[in-house]
Formats: sequence, structure tokens, C-alpha cells
Amino acid sequence: MPLKNIIIFLLFGWLCQINLFSQTLYVSAKGSTEKETAILDSLNYQKSFTDFASLEQEITVLKNKLNSLGFIESELGELMKQTDSTYLANFILNLRYKKIRLTFDETFLQNVKKIMSVSSDENYVDIEITKLEETLKLLNAEISNLGDPFSQLQLGNIIKRPNRSLEANLVITQTSKKRTIDSIIVKGYDKFPKSYVKRFLKLKETQDFNLTTIKRKTAELENISFAKQIKDPEVLFTKDSTVLYIYIEKQSSNAFDGFLGFSSNQETNKLEFNGYLNLNLTNNLNFGESFRLIYKSDESEQKIFDVNAKLPYLLGSPLGVELGLNIFKKDSTFNTVSQSAKLLWQINSKHQISAGIDGISSTNLLDDPIGIVDDYNSNFYSIAYSYLKRQQNQLLFPINFKMDVSAGLGTRTFENNDASQSKYSIETFKIFNLNNRNSIFIKLSASLLASDAYFDNELFRFGGINSIRGFEENGLAGNLVSVANSEYRYQVSNDLYIHSILDVSYFENDIISTKQKLYGFGFGFGLLTKAGLFKFNFSNGKSENQAFKLSDSKIHLSLTASF
Repeated sequence: MPLKNIIIFLLFGWLCQINLFSQTLYVSAKGSTEKETAILDSLNYQKSFTDFASLEQEITVLKNKLNSLGFIESELGELMKQTDSTYLANFILNLRYKKIRLTFDETFLQNVKKIMSVSSDENYVDIEITKLEETLKLLNAEISNLGDPFSQLQLGNIIKRPNRSLEANLVITQTSKKRTIDSIIVKGYDKFPKSYVKRFLKLKETQDFNLTTIKRKTAELENISFAKQIKDPEVLFTKDSTVLYIYIEKQSSNAFDGFLGFSSNQETNKLEFNGYLNLNLTNNLNFGESFRLIYKSDESEQKIFDVNAKLPYLLGSPLGVELGLNIFKKDSTFNTVSQSAKLLWQINSKHQISAGIDGISSTNLLDDPIGIVDDYNSNFYSIAYSYLKRQQNQLLFPINFKMDVSAGLGTRTFENNDASQSKYSIETFKIFNLNNRNSIFIKLSASLLASDAYFDNELFRFGGINSIRGFEENGLAGNLVSVANSEYRYQVSNDLYIHSILDVSYFENDIISTKQKLYGFGFGFGLLTKAGLFKFNFSNGKSENQAFKLSDSKIHLSLTASF
């Protein structure tokens, strides 16, 4: 035979062999009655296979599905080969059981009842057969979480009861030794502050092993700006120890923020510029510490220097410390220096309380005193509460809900005369996510200084980009100030959003007997660039009895760079 014919013959045989071995097999399931066949069809079993082993495995899966429905006496009568590629599985379903009564061993009775929310004094519970597998998985997981991950759960002494029901003993086999966490190892960020593992996550050695609780606690890492969890915790079990591995990645959390604004001076009709610098440094020493520096020089010749440092979990204790210094200068009118020192207690990942002292010293810079500005010193003892909830995977809006509440009692000293005062403030905001692109931002803030008499240089200063927009930065003053900011936000993409501006404010100034409402309107956008988050705001403000003037509009540009 010529070589060419031999090659063709071998190739043809090889192709036939491939076709033979790649033949698709089919199976159909049939019950002893039409009703049983309909039940089998409702289980949506797989009907085509590439090999006979997969076909047999699907028959086993189908049998298990019947058991979970209560057909625990179902049988595979015969698997018949009808053609070279088709098979028929004949099932006999027999009686269907609807309920099963689980009886408990007295040793584990209370734990099982607690897990299953059973309040009866009986040592059993009746459940639907269809929920049996789910219930057993829940029990096994919860019993494992009691500190014994190698416990075994099984049913014994299964008997038939009247009314198509069953009864079985719930047998729990536990190991002799209860598991506790012997060691905690952080992978990925080796210098992650140990105090945060113990105090913030509340994970420590010698505590009972409970994987569900561990996962819930490590999920709280989303409320830390300088770190994130990169995968679920894992556990290494040896004969004598339990080692917990937490996988964390360090995040860039430093930020530099500034803005440039310009507006028209109503008296000179000249263009004026203002701006500020905001520097935030977080966890650069791997202690979870933070440092903030603000310097602002605005259009009213006001100057602000503000510095704040916070060190949580001092020396590994649950307490932290916060120190602050604020210097405010109002052109050539007065200068106020505020100092603060607080002790912090981080209750958990979201809640924090603090207590401390604030010292204030103000100096009149006018050559000819005007009566409402004068030298004074004040001391306040204050308490405060803070709540913070972050949003995962949100670079534009990382914080979803924040609230700060404080109250202080103190004394103001003026010309050797003391006057009792009290001070209260609240600031909170919330983002209401309507869907992936639309959200509403609401911010509320209020401050109250209660006193028999007031100086202008001790009042709250407000107005501007971080208060009611459309007004000069800190151009307004009051002993009672409330501001409501709102924005409707539309997220065009992951890097760009546009928003409206609607602000309302009410304030009282008892020195000049003024009670007034203010309104701010406008629009803006935010753009996430390689340099940072760039923001543009156009706003206009008016008082209750004032006409709208386009010339009073304010434009603010800011850039927040993370590094």
C-alpha cells in the first residue's frame, strides 16, 4: 500500500476514535408514577455528560436531593441503557416525610436551644425535613464557634413516627481540649500597630477561638484610613496551638489640601484673592497617630493657624491623648489663642468619647477700645462624643456618616471678674445613597455659647466654604449659630461628580441684638485626578431681607492631594 494511503487510513482511524471517545451521553429520570416523574423533573438535574462517571455522579446528587425533600426511602430501581448514548434512571420515591423531631443530649441542651432560639422546656425541637440540612450546618458552625472547631455533629437512632414524621437523636462529639487563640500574626503590614489589634479590633491571645467573631472584628478595619484588609483571616491549627493570621495592607492616608478663591470687593470693586493650607499626616510613625496643620489667610485680612496632634492607645492602654493649638487674628481688631488637651477613649471602631480642658486667651489690638472687644481669659472643662462610619471602595466620598457632639462648662475672667459660661456644639453629616450614581449629602452643625454678657472676640465665627457657602470666610459672628448644608450629587464616573448647593443658616448675635436667616445657592463638581481631588464651587449668599446680587458670588477652587 502506498505511503500516502497508509497516512490517510491512520488519520481517518484517529478521527473516528476521537469521535467515539467524545460522544455525549444523556440521561433522563423517571418515577413509578407521573407525579413522581414531575417531582424529578422539578429538581432540574443535569441531563448531558461527556463521560459515564459524570453521569453516575449526577444520579447520586439527584438521590441526595430527594433525601433533602423528605424522600429518604427513595430507591434507584435500575439504570437502563437505551441506546449507545442514552440512559434511563428509574426511581421509586416511596413515602415522603415532612417533619423530623431532633432530641438533644442534656450536656449540650442549653447551647443548642440558644442557637435555634427554642424557649420550650422540652429536650427536642420539630423542624421541616427540607430545612434539616441547613439547620445541621448552622448548628455545626455555631458549636464550632464555641471554641471547638473539630467537633462533629450527626444524627443517630432514626425512627419513624406517625403522620409522616421522623425522630432522631442529635449527637455532638467534641474534642477534649477547647481551642483558644495562642498567637496573632499580621501579614502584609508587619508594622501595623499592635495596640490596634488588641484595642481597636479587640483581638488578643488566650481568648476563645471563634472564626465568625474574628471575621466580624477584622471587617472593622474598613473604619481605619491608613490600612485595609486584603483577604479574610486564616487559622493554622497544630496539635497544641492555634495561630491566627490577619492580612492587612498599608494605605496612603496623608493629605494636602488648599484652595484659591476670588471675589469682587464691594467697596473698591477690585478683585480679591483668598486661600488656605490644610496638611494632614496619619500613621507615619506606625502608631496610628495623626497630625493636622491649617493656615488660612482670607479676604477679610483674617489669619488662622491651627495645629492638632492625636496619639491613640497611649503606651498600649485604651486611652489616647489629643493636643491642640489655635490662633485667630481678626485684622487689627483682636487676637485669640486657644489651647486644648484631651484624653480619648476609643470604645470600638466607630465610637469614641473624650474629656479635657480648653484654655482661651484673647487680646484687644485696638488703640481705642470700642467696648464689645476686650481682653479676657477663659477655661472650659468639656466632654465630647464622636461617631465615624466609612464607605468601602469610595475614593470620592470615603466617609458615609460622621457626628461630633461636645459640651463644656467654664469661667471667663475679665478685669478680675469671673463669669460662668457654657458651650455646646454638634456637627454631623450623612450621605444617603439612592443608587450607584445618585446620592444626597446632608450636613447639620450648631454651636451655642451661653453667658450673661458677650464680647465680640469670643463669638463663633462662621461663613465660607466650610460653613454656609456664598459668604466671606468667617465673616459672620454669633453666640448661637446653626447651619444646614445640602447637596444633590450625581456621579458621572468613578472619577467625576457634579452637585448642587443649597445652604440655610440661622444665627443670633446678642451684642447687636440680631436674629437672622441666611441662604446659600450654587453648584460645583469634583474631579479625581492623578494629583488629587480637585473641587470647584460657585455659590451666592443672601440674607432673609436682602436681594440676590450676582456680584456677591464666590468661586472656590481646591485640590486635596493624597500621599
